[in-house]
Amino acid sequence: MVALEDGKITPHTEVETGNGVMNMHGSKMRDHNWHRGGYGRIDVTRILEVSSNIGVSWLIDQHYHNNPQQFVDGLHRLGIADSLGLQIRGEGKPNIRGPRERYFAKTTLPWMSIGYETQVPPMNILAFYNAIANDGCMVRPKLVKAALRDGEVVRSYPTEVIRPKICSDRTLSQIREILAKVVSEGLAKPAGSKQFAVAGKTGTAQISQGAGGYKTGRTRYLVSFCGYFPAEAPRYSMIVSIQKPGLPASGGLMAGSVFSRIAERVYARRLYSPLEAAIDSTSCPTPDVKRGDLAEARRVLNQLDVPNRGADGSGQWGSYSTEEGKLVARTDDHQPTDSGLVPRVIGMGAKDALYLLQRQGLTVSIRGVGHVKRQSLPHGSKARRGQRIELLLEE
Repeated sequence: MVALEDGKITPHTEVETGNGVMNMHGSKMRDHNWHRGGYGRIDVTRILEVSSNIGVSWLIDQHYHNNPQQFVDGLHRLGIADSLGLQIRGEGKPNIRGPRERYFAKTTLPWMSIGYETQVPPMNILAFYNAIANDGCMVRPKLVKAALRDGEVVRSYPTEVIRPKICSDRTLSQIREILAKVVSEGLAKPAGSKQFAVAGKTGTAQISQGAGGYKTGRTRYLVSFCGYFPAEAPRYSMIVSIQKPGLPASGGLMAGSVFSRIAERVYARRLYSPLEAAIDSTSCPTPDVKRGDLAEARRVLNQLDVPNRGADGSGQWGSYSTEEGKLVARTDDHQPTDSGLVPRVIGMGAKDALYLLQRQGLTVSIRGVGHVKRQSLPHGSKARRGQRIELLLEE
């Protein structure tokens, strides 16, 4: 984004990444597929789609090697180094070094460009991607909307803008198109969804062991995916970061898959359909009337103008069920709870069945989930206190 904003590259600028291994000021930069021969010559869009370390680092080193401060200033201009001022203690602070600081070597710039030699908390990365989705406006993450006392708002916390615009509309349009292709055509396909479009970027990095560097003991990795959805009209942004020891380590496959599952569940919460759409005009939408006194049930149904037919229900105990568009009395389904007989609980949920059976003093064991499919004691038989009855439940 810095290079796009500075006009040094376009989405179609090409880089020869070769066989996946490139000498970068005495150190070897590798793409993840170097053992399969690399990606060869690819453009900026494809570089991000396949997370080519060589492509990114070569571009940044090529255009900012003689003036690394310009690149660092560009990162600050994007707001990724800003302190967020969260509403909780313990906030991590971004640490992006500049060329005037110690240990800024020739290799620092290219490695910085792919995320190494920097420290940026996940919340800051998320705020940055949220700004991309939010037409370039970076807002402060908010955990509390208001403080209440006795139901009254005593203090509200309005949305705060950190940066009204992190980059030009041209750069924003370019990067959003690229991030969408990272998911639709690149390594982040597992983060996508058949229900809506996702845009974002993968990340896979080794974790430094402090003074021991990256190679002390078993190598640890941070795999991540950060993005937003729906891509064409964003409503949500999210980051998934997973620490794991050893290989395999893939931001797209591991973090992306988690992102997709969470995103689909979040998105489903805002899907609403009119009630009319759920009614089948060829059948009666009226649900079954649960067990109880048929006379009382019929009185209620008549009061509500619900068509029904069956026994006149004088003191009868049973239920109503839909039959040919009408409600028909069934008097042999269930016995009243004080009858001393085993009630018929087939078709009931576990909670209702348990209540009726225990009222008769029976000991109940349940297998499965869903509704009662089979009961071990026949309904209508004498219920003896302490007698065991087994229920088989199925969906």
